[in-house]
Amino acid sequence: MKIALIGYGKMGHAVEEYALQRGHAVVCRIDKDDPWPERVDADVAVEFTTPATAVDNLMRCLALGLPVVCGTTGWYDRYEAVCDACRRAGGRLLTATNFSIGMNIMFALNERLAELMKGRDDYSVDIAETHHIHKLDKPSGTAITLQQQIVRHGGRSAEEVPIESFREGEVPGIHTVVYDSEIDALTLTHEAHSRKGLAQGALMAAEWLAQAAPGVFTMKDLLR
Repeated sequence: MKIALIGYGKMGHAVEEYALQRGHAVVCRIDKDDPWPERVDADVAVEFTTPATAVDNLMRCLALGLPVVCGTTGWYDRYEAVCDACRRAGGRLLTATNFSIGMNIMFALNERLAELMKGRDDYSVDIAETHHIHKLDKPSGTAITLQQQIVRHGGRSAEEVPIESFREGEVPGIHTVVYDSEIDALTLTHEAHSRKGLAQGALMAAEWLAQAAPGVFTMKDLLR
């Protein structure tokens, strides 16, 4: 498979390393100051950039007919507009706030726990997330996904599910959901030890999307 990397920072390098191990070829690298070519001869693009540039990058990929996997967060206020553009173009787009398989298992556990805790007003619920000091969006897209799941499946308002954000050193990512009462507490935590899990998940998504029919997808589609 031929891969175009949109964004060549730490995540771009991690995806490239794992892609080469899997026998794929990285045929194009476009970083923040690089001009876009008129044509990209790749089977799929993997986009990890910044909230300010992600939407333009996705639109360029769609215009080039290039299936694109996006791991950038912080731009989801324009998510529906990008999805509409993808459908109109007959393109392929897969987005995720977190590509880690372990984190996606936590998403499933979070939904189920929210269902079980629905109506249990004796429990408060809080989310905490910690990332490296270079992360631009705050709170993280992953924490927002956890919050939205609790709102949707647990019958709580967003105000009832506060998120605390911390930026420390080079922490890859820690996300914790706590239900607390006078009697006890329930805690779900996912702690990434490195970017490797994100890179592996993103590459799995790229392999899957390269063979998929046109449409807009998430990690749930892949994991099914």
